Amino acid sequence: MTDNAGWVERAQGPFFPNIKPAEIVLTHGEGCRVFDADGKSYLDLTSGIAVSALGHAHPALTEAIREQAGRILHTSNLYYNAPSIELAEKLVASSFADMVYFCNSGAEANEAAIKLARRYHHDQGDKARFRIVSFEKSFHGRTYGALTATAQPKYHEGFGPMPEGFDYVGPFDLDGLAATVSRATAAVIIEPLQGEGGVNVPPAGFLARVREICDANGALLIFDEVQAGIGRTGSVFAYEHDGVVPDIMSLAKGIGGGLPLGAMVARGDVGKSLAYGTHATTYGGNPVACAAGNVVLDTIRAPGFLEGVRAVGEHLASGLRAIAGRTKRIAEVRGRGLIWGAQLADGLGFNAKDVVNACRARGVLTHVAGLDVVRFVPPLVLTEAEVDEGLEVVEEALTSLS
Repeated sequence: MTDNAGWVERAQGPFFPNIKPAEIVLTHGEGCRVFDADGKSYLDLTSGIAVSALGHAHPALTEAIREQAGRILHTSNLYYNAPSIELAEKLVASSFADMVYFCNSGAEANEAAIKLARRYHHDQGDKARFRIVSFEKSFHGRTYGALTATAQPKYHEGFGPMPEGFDYVGPFDLDGLAATVSRATAAVIIEPLQGEGGVNVPPAGFLARVREICDANGALLIFDEVQAGIGRTGSVFAYEHDGVVPDIMSLAKGIGGGLPLGAMVARGDVGKSLAYGTHATTYGGNPVACAAGNVVLDTIRAPGFLEGVRAVGEHLASGLRAIAGRTKRIAEVRGRGLIWGAQLADGLGFNAKDVVNACRARGVLTHVAGLDVVRFVPPLVLTEAEVDEGLEVVEEALTSLS
């Protein structure tokens, strides 16, 4: 069996250099732990960037995937398949939505949402209403529409010209939003909790005001819940915390439990504009991915599960705040449920990536959310004992750096 070094050496040849993975090769996992090709164990506080919601090798998830793979792997959108119908019914029953469109990723879900918003106004006879407004520090994906909606110039560099019709306002800037949204605006797209941009939670009442601004101008409201949805914030969907209902919502990451699965959901009067022939994807609604999605959604909706997510999340947040108090190396802790960011204090001489590397060397996997924020998005099955284990390493890593 090849070890980490052997696999990493082989990886230097065939791949594009657009990503730079850590020089370990993960081979298997169980619960909230993963193992590399050298046999080293890691406590996983990243869950594959908020994807492996039920952890690794979850028995019910594994069995559902195995069973469906033994029946049929792929049908395309030329035919129905039962797992996708079941999952669509559950998403409708669990949310504001009446209609579901399945795809493969968050970027695809956001592309579909942008297209739907523009098509809806086109169908209303308002073809001049096509502009999309988004917020700085947002992240909506890497395909061209989603990339342009991502109001972070570093992701645009070298890929211009970007598609026309996108406007940006500052993070949580209501005055800027009110000045920007107009009768030319098709939709405002926003993460109800920013993940990639730094784990930023909007101020109380902010989303309600965004809804009001959209309604006053006849614009649709799109919530990007690719990272914040599917139990991550301690509710099935993040919009539930504020009681603000969007017109369209994008989902991905945790919904497939580790398999590629995305979804766009919408109100029926809006969704009907995605009429026959207007949009499609060959792999959307894949039966194996949807079989996994059914297990994920059934599990997080089971009695007591989300209460557990909230309790363990608060334990994690309290522990991070205690570390901040003891070490003075964390300036702020912010998040909800089991998505948390620890913003490093100024002037430390090291950055979030250094902390991630130091944690990994000690057997704990974390992630960044920008240059100065360490992000924690563990499996939703994390325990308080595992939190304590992870935090001990985080504190040791922080204090070891200079």
